[in-house]
Amino acid sequence: MAVLCKPAIEVPEYVITNEETLELAQRLHGDHPQIDLVLRLIEHTGVQKRHLIQPIDKVLQHPGFDARSITYEKHTKARVPAVVRRALDAAELEPQQIDLIVYVSCTGFMMPPPTAWLIGAMGFRPETRQLPIAQLGCAAGGAAVNRAHDFCTAYPDANVLVVACEFCSLCYQPTDLSVGSLLSNGLFGDGIAAVVLRGNGGTGVRLERNGSFIIPDTENWISYAVRSTGFHFQLDKRVPGTMKPLAPALNAVAEAHQWNASKLDFYIIHAGGPRILDDLSRFLDVPPEAFRFSRATLTEYGNIASAVVLDALGRMFDEASALNGHRGLMAGFGPGITAEISLGTWTTAPES
Repeated sequence: MAVLCKPAIEVPEYVITNEETLELAQRLHGDHPQIDLVLRLIEHTGVQKRHLIQPIDKVLQHPGFDARSITYEKHTKARVPAVVRRALDAAELEPQQIDLIVYVSCTGFMMPPPTAWLIGAMGFRPETRQLPIAQLGCAAGGAAVNRAHDFCTAYPDANVLVVACEFCSLCYQPTDLSVGSLLSNGLFGDGIAAVVLRGNGGTGVRLERNGSFIIPDTENWISYAVRSTGFHFQLDKRVPGTMKPLAPALNAVAEAHQWNASKLDFYIIHAGGPRILDDLSRFLDVPPEAFRFSRATLTEYGNIASAVVLDALGRMFDEASALNGHRGLMAGFGPGITAEISLGTWTTAPES
C-alpha cells in the first residue's frame, strides 16, 4: 500500500500577531455594532500569529480582482517549487518518478493550472497526469490525499505529488462587515505545503482506507460569493457546531476498517478553529492532547486552509513519536459541509 511521506511546509515572511489583528479590527471597525463580539471571537481563536505574502498595509488595499490574480500567480511561481523540491527530497524521489500531481487551492485561480507550469518548470515527465482541485476549500487537503490514495490503489507502483497553495490574505474584502467575515480576517493565514505518496517504499503513513461525508443542506454554511471584486468568504455561525454530525462519519469509516476511532494512536485533524478541535475531541472521546499537532498549526500559522492537515502531519514527523504499526486518522473539513477522511498505519522503510 502507498505511503504518505514527510510533508514540506513554507509560510511567508510577513507576520501579523493576534494583538496586532485585534488593534487593527478596533481601529478599522470600532463603530461596528458587534465589534465587542468580533474582538472576543478573534481573541479566542487561539491564533498567536499568521504569515502573509505581503505586508499588512498592502493586504488591506484592494487593487481589484485582476491585480490580485496577478499577485497570486506571481507568488505561486516564486514560492511553490522550493516546497515541492523539499517534499520530493523527503520521499527520496526525483520529478521524473512522479506519475500524478494533485494541486489544491481555493484562494486563487490559474488556467492552465499551476500543474502545467510545474511540469515544465521542474522537469516532470510530459506524461505526468494533472488533477487540480479548486472548490473544496479547507477540505481539499484531505481530498487531495484521498484522491492520491485512490490513484495508487488503481496503479500500485505509482507515485503522487500533492501540493496545497493557499494565499488567504488575497481574499480580504474591506467592505464585508458580517461577524463571520470579520472573524475570518483574524483567523486565516497564508501557507504552502507539499507531500509525496509513494507507491513503494518510504517512511510515513501507509494509507489503507478513505471516505467522504457531506452534511445535507449545509452547502451555504461555508461559501464564496464570486463577484467582480473577487472571492467574498461567507461563514455561517452554525459551522463550529458541525462536529456533532461529523464525528459519527469518522467513526463509520473506522468501523468499516474494523478500527475504533476513539482508540487510535495519532490524529491529523483540520484546525478550522478551537471549538472544532474541542468538540471533535469530546464527540470522538479522545483526549485534547491527541490533537496537539493541529492545535500547534492553528496557534502558529492560523487556519491555512487546505494546507493545515499537511502541516499537522509534518509536525507529527518532527515529533518522531509515531512507532511502527501505530494507527491513525486524518480528516479535513470544508464547504459542503464536507469531511474527507483517511486511515493509515505508520510504517518505517527498512534500512538498505
